[in-house]
Amino acid sequence: MAKRDYYEVLGVSKSASADEIKKAYRRLAMKFHPDRNKDDKGGSEKKFKESKEAYEVLKDAEKKATYDQFGHDGLRAGQGRHGGFQSAEGFGDIFGDVFGDIFGGGRRGGGGPQVFRGADLGYELKLDLEKAVAGDTVEIDVPTQVGCGSCDGSGAKKGTTPETCSTCGGAGQVRMQQGFFSVQQTCPACKGVGTTISDPCNECHGRGRIRKTRTLSVKVPPGVDDGDRIRLSGEGEAGRNGGPAGDLYVELRVSKHKIFERDGANLACEVPISFKTATLGGEVELPTLDGHVSLKVPAGTQSGKTFRLRGKGVTTVRDSRQGDLFAQVAVETPINLTSEQQELLEKFDASLRTGGDKHSPRADGWLDTVKRFFDRIS
Repeated sequence: MAKRDYYEVLGVSKSASADEIKKAYRRLAMKFHPDRNKDDKGGSEKKFKESKEAYEVLKDAEKKATYDQFGHDGLRAGQGRHGGFQSAEGFGDIFGDVFGDIFGGGRRGGGGPQVFRGADLGYELKLDLEKAVAGDTVEIDVPTQVGCGSCDGSGAKKGTTPETCSTCGGAGQVRMQQGFFSVQQTCPACKGVGTTISDPCNECHGRGRIRKTRTLSVKVPPGVDDGDRIRLSGEGEAGRNGGPAGDLYVELRVSKHKIFERDGANLACEVPISFKTATLGGEVELPTLDGHVSLKVPAGTQSGKTFRLRGKGVTTVRDSRQGDLFAQVAVETPINLTSEQQELLEKFDASLRTGGDKHSPRADGWLDTVKRFFDRIS
């Protein structure tokens, strides 16, 4: 019985990325694992093995290239060791050229020494809310790998130069022959660099890079928020063998504010007010990031009431429109009363009770609701 197409088995297209192939396999492995299908162990085990076989080929760049070019027959041929084919006239050379094109290089051409891009770096920058909203320029110290100045990044002692690798001839790769299949891989002697160093630099010990702390200036645009990232191109670790430097990603962490909480372009805060102000009304001074404003509190304001002050929020890096400020009032309960104050409060409360629900509509309504609840369950 002919084998199914591996892409069909995993349910992905030929243009699927390595990550998509991996996710598809994991989904099928979970679905068809024999331990999860004990009632149909035979059928599920077959599908599990089929998906595993497909994944083992498609996750490997070299095997995937072979399969895309020659299908299942190409993979079967590569598994054998038919030494006689190599000596057939022109046969080994033909396949060597074909697979040299697939795997990036050839016996006759040579790809030259490999270069390596420097690693990307991450840095966590803490800001207070005011600087995040207004923007700032901040200097940071970043420990990183930079090119060695003593040897100009070559790794060889000053006055000497790296020597061409005798194993790969400077190509950085070697060709492995298996039957009539010819595959290239990184040179084990020079690790793909293409050169070896017999007299290493005293400062970097042949690595071509040294660890150093650099001071960089980071421009923080106005309106950034917690979790935003700033990319500094080329400010990561230095590359090797002439490769480009990596990037530096500065992740912003906005510290918790003592007064405000931020939600995008809006701000929120809690405003304590006195019992007298809540009862009779009045004005309270309210802080904003632009200065103080006056908030009018109407008579009879209940604790938890939220007031919206339009245009008193902030802008964001994605939207220049000013957000709003939401101020929630919290009525403070008086504490540490004198005996005289306690007596006055008792008299005041007694006078309120004579008015019934006129003065406390929420309390009376709540008590009626509680009474109906207990009457229903009794």
